[in-house]
Amino acid sequence: MVSHETLDAKRSASCGAPGGGLGTGARRVSETVSPDVASKIRIQYGGSANAANAPDLSAMPDIDGFLVGGASLKPEFAEIVAAISKAKA
Repeated sequence: MVSHETLDAKRSASCGAPGGGLGTGARRVSETVSPDVASKIRIQYGGSANAANAPDLSAMPDIDGFLVGGASLKPEFAEIVAAISKAKA
């Protein structure tokens, strides 16, 4: 287990695709580090974020942002940014 002494949670992020399903990232983080540290780590969703699913994903409390791939090259990128900005304001 990583302790709060060795991990600066304010400068850490957990990133990845939803291999285990949505919402499991925070649980996996909290199994690796203390609950206090886990609550401070930002989780960046690394699945296929797009304008259609960004509002629902943004509403999930454990998702703090996105790692946007191909959609970042399309006009819909502005909609993705707007969705996460609105949900986390």
